[in-house]
Amino acid sequence: MSLFGDFSKFLEDRLDEFLQNNPHLELQVLEDELRDQEADTVKLITEFELKEKQLEAKILETAEKIQLWHGRVAKARQAGQTELANGAAEREAALLREGNQLWAQRKAASDRLEQTKTLQAEIRERRRALKAKAAELQAQQASASAAADTSSSASARSSSQADGYTATDDRWDAGNTSYTKAADPLEQAFASWEMDDELDELKRKMKR
Repeated sequence: MSLFGDFSKFLEDRLDEFLQNNPHLELQVLEDELRDQEADTVKLITEFELKEKQLEAKILETAEKIQLWHGRVAKARQAGQTELANGAAEREAALLREGNQLWAQRKAASDRLEQTKTLQAEIRERRRALKAKAAELQAQQASASAAADTSSSASARSSSQADGYTATDDRWDAGNTSYTKAADPLEQAFASWEMDDELDELKRKMKR
């Protein structure tokens, strides 16, 4: 993948796809790719900064040469040395062309440097967004796991209560094969149901 050309399109096309299938793992894969991309930008920034400094040094050196030969042109003309003056003028013109080329190269290097820094900032922002999304997914998974544990515990309690109505309950008196009334869960359940039924019957009578 080209570092500059297709980066934004890559993120847009791949992010939704990554989030749909096994999001936690895929987010990590994308995070690794972004980290590699950021490492590439760091290398490029170093290279472009070095290139820019080298070109600036060459531009200054060329400018000094231009100044030197410009002075020689004037000096030769004043002395009536036409041939030397013409040669010096040609050298000055060549140096001016070289200086213009160096300036264009420096401008290109500077532009590439700024583009790379912008790209690096974008990659870092994307990495922060991915980390936030990963944290959100982890929180959702933890919440779902906690809900599942709660549901499992509730089911276990319900099963335990149902078992309480059987003769295997610890409150069952094996000697006389009966519950004490105060501790009998089945007795308590029926008492509650019968009370509710009596209240409903009373309400029906009052409406007549």
